[in-house]
Amino acid sequence: MDSLINKIIALEKISQELEPSLEKRNSLNEQLQQYTNHFIENTEYNPSYYGGNPDSEKLRIKPSKKDLKELLSIYTSEVVQKGINPAGGGHLGYIPGGGIYASALGDMLASVTNEYAGMYFGSPGAVTMENELIDWMKNVFNFPKEAIGNLTSGGSIANLIALTAARDQHQIKNEKISQSVIYLSPQVHHCIHKALRIIGLEDVQVRLLALDELSRIDIIKLNESIQDDIENGLNPFLVISSAGTTDTGAVDPLEQIGKVAQTNKMWYHIDAAYGGFFILSETKKYLFKGIELADSLVIDPHKGLFLPYGLGAVLIKNKEAVFHSHHYTANYMQDAITNTQINPADVSPELTKHFRGVRLWLPLSLYGIEPFTACLDEKLLLTTYFRNRLKEIGFELGPEPDLTVSYFWYPSKDVAENKYNEKLMEIIHSDGSVFLSSTKIDGKFVIRMAILAFRTKKITIDKAMKMIKKCIGKTNEYFNK
Repeated sequence: MDSLINKIIALEKISQELEPSLEKRNSLNEQLQQYTNHFIENTEYNPSYYGGNPDSEKLRIKPSKKDLKELLSIYTSEVVQKGINPAGGGHLGYIPGGGIYASALGDMLASVTNEYAGMYFGSPGAVTMENELIDWMKNVFNFPKEAIGNLTSGGSIANLIALTAARDQHQIKNEKISQSVIYLSPQVHHCIHKALRIIGLEDVQVRLLALDELSRIDIIKLNESIQDDIENGLNPFLVISSAGTTDTGAVDPLEQIGKVAQTNKMWYHIDAAYGGFFILSETKKYLFKGIELADSLVIDPHKGLFLPYGLGAVLIKNKEAVFHSHHYTANYMQDAITNTQINPADVSPELTKHFRGVRLWLPLSLYGIEPFTACLDEKLLLTTYFRNRLKEIGFELGPEPDLTVSYFWYPSKDVAENKYNEKLMEIIHSDGSVFLSSTKIDGKFVIRMAILAFRTKKITIDKAMKMIKKCIGKTNEYFNK
């Protein structure tokens, strides 16, 4: 026994390093605070896109120890200064995440206290907080009180949960799969297609619907497609619309599609991961009329509420359909059985999950909703401002956007337009002052803006214009050699 005790004491001495003293914690906190303050104060001046690849050797885990100062230096050079700078206002390419500081504080609280937010029994307060956030979102989107929801890692898992519920409610399995039909926009986010594969619906029939001139689902064509499939003995069971497509930011005619779904007894799913929270803007509320008709709805607080990456949400009206796939019990969890509240683990693939709720609860509680709404309105106006500035210097523009995603291209006279704009995009990326992306619309190569980063300001758009003008000059030089 003495030998055993001595071994335990020896191991305790070594493992104690994982519990630093107050003095060491203060030192670590001070270093990290200095780092984060320097980072935030300089975001406006840092490039929005860094070329090059990280040095794997520096990031490799080795037996030797390093101090925090050296590790922060490595983190800067090999992580922060590689690829897109998603924390800066110059990220105008893909739909940006946010990164408000109060959310980082919330994440620190969640990590330090290490609450288990999967089951009410484990942390009643954590689960109650997350369910209160779900209730708040149900109120925002006019969903019924009895609807359920989940805070997910993002839109991909949120869509997966919703589509699984649709599958189970309509019992799409076995030979019924190949005879069942889903209707969606060709601009729907690719995570929808990925989710269908994951949940065993790879062989379902998918109808990519015709779009109108504003890239919205054509309701007449949708009706015609459904009726044709019914006449041919098929099983239309799911229609998916978008409140903010990835390519063009289009908001489909939500109410009209909802009524079509109701008439044909179909599950109606709305992917509003990008655009959903624009419902808070008085100038855009009309676009979201009918969103309450959805059987399931996905929204991403890490987009429209400017949080760091890692917080999506799903709302679903049919609890039984969700429970069918996700609610399980085990002998070792018999103490945790409770009917007090919905357990997040019962409505999601995750049993172990990060306590995500604090990163949303803390900033909403600190600031209220007003600054979030103001930030959304600001991005809408900046989109108009950017489009106006581009038009002034000769760019062609896509149609007036519903939200803050739009596209443009330079109408080159001497070089094929696609070829010219591909080179212009390449030079813009090489510059990196502001990050823009590209897409193809009906075969046309176009440059894409997605204005949603909370740090994007008028000065950012002015900086982007200065960069674009310079890059046009370089593109012209390239083709005039």
